[in-house]
Amino acid sequence: MDLSKSHEFFQPENDNSRIHIVGCGSVGSTVAENLVRCGVTNLTLWDFDHVEAHNIVNQMFRQKDIGRPKAEALADILTEINPDVADTIQLQPKGWQGKNMSGYIFLCVDNIELRRKIVEQHLNNSSVKAMFDFRTGLEFAQHYAADWQNDKMKEDFLASMQFSHDEAKEEAPVSACGITLGVAPTVRIISAFGVCNFINFLKGEGLKTFVVCDMFHFQLTAFPMTE
Repeated sequence: MDLSKSHEFFQPENDNSRIHIVGCGSVGSTVAENLVRCGVTNLTLWDFDHVEAHNIVNQMFRQKDIGRPKAEALADILTEINPDVADTIQLQPKGWQGKNMSGYIFLCVDNIELRRKIVEQHLNNSSVKAMFDFRTGLEFAQHYAADWQNDKMKEDFLASMQFSHDEAKEEAPVSACGITLGVAPTVRIISAFGVCNFINFLKGEGLKTFVVCDMFHFQLTAFPMTE
């Protein structure tokens, strides 16, 4: 892929650590697409789910992907953007089931208990460099991040997850037929903030540990790196 428009700003080859996308739905597919357009190729996609018709609204999938495994369909999309991805991408079509990871971890799965379990299992894993987490509503979203060499950041990151999946579902707006509501602009914006945070970290510029956006009222709050 021709990176002449971005390579002077960001050189992805300076850190070849593996990047794990856990959950390839709305945020996960969008984060992966952003990363690949920045030249990142060393990805592992974790997801057991299949593309459904209602996913097209706010995920990166296409009509022709309906019924396909999300990890497989997303890998094809990413490879169309940058054919070099085909040589390095790895698929985990059963989702995350307890395997240790290394490098960078993007938590994009929609189950808070699973995200918390991943964090707890990796708290003392020195092979992890940073974690990134996302929570989306209809009009607002949150993004969390932690440098895995910073104990205070890890503590705060885990502390942000002290609620249940059922409690999270109670807060989510749903349609009359029970489908959780979501729109592409909300997903696109918070995903872009996460990728910007990742790029800044690789460039040695630290992390924003917490970003909250109210997309449709144009409100943004971001907290700086913890000392």
